[in-house]
Amino acid sequence: MDLETLNAYHHSYPALLNKTYLNYGGQGPLHQQTWQALIQSDRHIQEQGPFANRVFPWLAQQLQDLRQALADLLNTTPDTIALTDSVTSGCNIVLWGINWQAGDHLLISNCEHPGVVAIAEQLQRRLGVVVDRVNFWPWCEDDVTAIAARLHPRTRLVVISHLLWNTGKLLPLQDIVQLCHQQGIQVLADAAQSVGMVPLNLPALGVDYYAFTGHKWCCGPAGLGGLYIRRDRIETLEPTFVGWRGIHQTRDAQPAGWKEDASRFEVATTAFSLVSALTTAVGVHDQWGSVGDRYRRICYLSQYLWQQLQGIAGLTCLSPVPPPSGLVSFQLANGQHRQLVQDLEAQDILVRELLYPPSVRACVHYFTLPQECDRLVLALKDWLKSHP
Repeated sequence: MDLETLNAYHHSYPALLNKTYLNYGGQGPLHQQTWQALIQSDRHIQEQGPFANRVFPWLAQQLQDLRQALADLLNTTPDTIALTDSVTSGCNIVLWGINWQAGDHLLISNCEHPGVVAIAEQLQRRLGVVVDRVNFWPWCEDDVTAIAARLHPRTRLVVISHLLWNTGKLLPLQDIVQLCHQQGIQVLADAAQSVGMVPLNLPALGVDYYAFTGHKWCCGPAGLGGLYIRRDRIETLEPTFVGWRGIHQTRDAQPAGWKEDASRFEVATTAFSLVSALTTAVGVHDQWGSVGDRYRRICYLSQYLWQQLQGIAGLTCLSPVPPPSGLVSFQLANGQHRQLVQDLEAQDILVRELLYPPSVRACVHYFTLPQECDRLVLALKDWLKSHP
């Protein structure tokens, strides 16, 4: 894509017009087409009449279109996708859906999101599950060996992020899954940072569960995501939250058993105007190029930024190698990470403070402009001169 075309595409995201936005790992901005789809969907529902009989077939088609779009993105089939409101909801579905026994072993990493850690701790308190951690920070050179060393005869589930939200490291998920499956252990991947960035083929990876959101790298609206459940796991995973979306009903509206596909884990009313917006967001990215093309562009830009950060006095990148993702995190020798983030935002440069490891994270997407990376680097150098 030539620079003129890239600039025009970049500016079709309204939130990017007046700032240097480098926080896609927190939330992606809406493309103007996505924004319009959300507005038009809500308008259509209101004009037809909320809960009007004539609007239901339209809503059903919107849901079907979204499941297909997400399935295409993940190289799976729509029946393996349950729609959720967040990654954390998807992780809750899996973690509470397993028939745990006191003394069973759950392995997570020390780089998991606090939401996942909190669920694990609650399982420990309420059900007597033994929670263990594998250390991916400080930097781990051999992730598979590290996991293998922490597995236990009673390990039931391993929960890891496919792409670590702090260091930007992409874990060898297929190898980890193979290791675990050889010992009868299931794997849940937190995919908050991978879906919408990394080319994926979930059946080929073999992962049992894959929880993701639409509001980060897909640049969809907040409040809508999904959970992939491998087809042979749907029957054995127990629904915890139950509602009309996940069941068949008799003519007199009585429950008549679970739905046969992953939608059995859906509960009730969704903000349906978000549905067409997320479908549109996925389609907008496809207009630019293949997911492989986009991922290569992301890695090019992240390596461009990472290389510029090398050698800056008082700053160290968390990743010792160019990150294979759009996440570039660094630590300050003075420890003033929060102050830096606040001062950069005052200059309309948006990055994020991370509490563990204490650091600052900048994120680049495929439509990030190289000059935005340059602006961040110059601002960092100037700031560090005044904050030794």
